[in-house]
Amino acid sequence: MTINPTLRPVRPSQFSETLKKYSGALVPVIVCVGIALVLWQMLCLSPESKMPGPIKVIEQTWRLILDPFYDNGGTDKGLGLQILISLERVAIGYSLAAVVGIALGVLLGVSKFMRNGLDPIVQVLRTVPPLAWLPISLGVFQDNNPAAIFVIFVTAIWPIVINTAVGVQQIPQDYNNVAKVLKLSGKEYFLSILVPSTVPYVFGGLKIGIGLAWLAIVAAEMLKAEGGIGFKIWDAYNAGNEDSMSQIIICVLLVGLVGLVLDRLVGWLGSLITSDN
Repeated sequence: MTINPTLRPVRPSQFSETLKKYSGALVPVIVCVGIALVLWQMLCLSPESKMPGPIKVIEQTWRLILDPFYDNGGTDKGLGLQILISLERVAIGYSLAAVVGIALGVLLGVSKFMRNGLDPIVQVLRTVPPLAWLPISLGVFQDNNPAAIFVIFVTAIWPIVINTAVGVQQIPQDYNNVAKVLKLSGKEYFLSILVPSTVPYVFGGLKIGIGLAWLAIVAAEMLKAEGGIGFKIWDAYNAGNEDSMSQIIICVLLVGLVGLVLDRLVGWLGSLITSDN
């Protein structure tokens, strides 16, 4: 018996499967964002409203959106350059926090003496608001840029320390027993047992830390900085121009988008390394 080829079930193409997958995720986002924009526009229709609607925001900031990398000298720079200035500060402060935080977390995890001694200090310092550190850092460094980097460092380090310490403490005792039986060296134990076991916890802390670091730099730049997206927000407010509120709104939206990208990036790296381990 021969089978008519035309009666065979048609397998969906790779493109259609991919389109169906992403459309299922994007459609709810598009609908909800659209509803939010419509509500925002409706709430700002009154002539007495001091908050511009989304249409007016786009109209008044179109030049900033189209040319994000202009540089007129000094602090008069486009949004793209302001974001890069902030990201540079975050990269330095966050990297220092990651290195010191992971090392300190491992120390607290493996040493009960150090854990009992330093835990009260960690618990007290981690509750200090980021901006409370700014006057101290300015007094110590006498410079806006290192002061902002220090605020990022001291804000981001605590979740990294705590999560790393918890990860080290959660290593199964069976793993430690096997390491003793096999007489693993310190390096072998570190690479074969400690690192694979603590990676999910470490990246959990790193993910929280990057969000706090981004919040801290924007707040620090708003109070005392030369350049950066936080500075741009405060500068637009002080200018008091007709389009100042629109500039502030577009900067705030950009801050949120960059924060989302940073969060997803650290999460993606964590999932990639965890799957490899």
